[in-house]
Amino acid sequence: MRHLLSPLDFSVQELEDLFDLAADIEKNPGKYAHACDGLKIATLFYEPSTRTRLSFEAAMMNLGGKALGFASADSSSAAKGESVADTIRVISCFADIAAIRHSKEGAALVASRFSSIPVINAGDGGHEHPTQTLLDMMTIRTLKGRLDHFTIGICGDLKFGRTVHSLVNAMSRYEGVHFVFISPPELRVPDYITEMLDEKGLSYEEKISLDEAISGLDLLYMTRVQRERFFNEEDYVRLKNFYVLTPKLMSMAKEDMYVLHPLPRVNEISVEIDKDPRAAYFRQVQYGVYVRMALILTLLGIDVDSL
Repeated sequence: MRHLLSPLDFSVQELEDLFDLAADIEKNPGKYAHACDGLKIATLFYEPSTRTRLSFEAAMMNLGGKALGFASADSSSAAKGESVADTIRVISCFADIAAIRHSKEGAALVASRFSSIPVINAGDGGHEHPTQTLLDMMTIRTLKGRLDHFTIGICGDLKFGRTVHSLVNAMSRYEGVHFVFISPPELRVPDYITEMLDEKGLSYEEKISLDEAISGLDLLYMTRVQRERFFNEEDYVRLKNFYVLTPKLMSMAKEDMYVLHPLPRVNEISVEIDKDPRAAYFRQVQYGVYVRMALILTLLGIDVDSL
């Protein structure tokens, strides 16, 4: 039995195989429509979510399976004090695979240690969000045709952004990737990320101004300032509109510089950008369904060659 707690749980070749499978699912959805007949996914979401939870459920339903679970801690036995370990033991009796999102870092790891079914980390606090990273990488590969030799700017909340941490960890395994971290000083990328890049001898730079950085980027990964991660409202209000991507800024960017965003968007990307062909964030959502379908098939050990 295998779990996905971090994007590093899959080798580079395994990721390529996963993306190839996701691409085939996109082209031939009918081929996979009954691959998971009779199977169930449990979505255990202790934190609110729209895209990730529904994407997992849609992925399983597209494969012929069913979904069950809860959308908040208040609607589960966690409200009565039940531990993650006990919850996953119970859920293992009902479902064949589980996706868990939790506000505490390491919750998915705890669940995996007590589970008798595969566990997928759907986000744990400010730590990791591996399936978001997988769909980000598939989006990049589809749009750019490769996952190496480009400059990617990552802008916004780099301190608490679990999507950022997962993406940098995963992309650090590819050659020629140069990272440009763009954030206010209070939300700069954690030291453990830059120390990892230093140890690997990988190139990166840190900037405060998006205006100064945008012209040199091949990709721009925008993130929101996350209200739920702040300890006080004053700091959030001060930083929430630090970056806003506007048509004027986009006019300074390369003609093939795509804009990604894990969503939800608040104010950091002007709605006018949605009409720009370089805006790729809604395409990311669709790729997320294909990637999660491929991941479910892989973790459940479904023989896709026989479909």
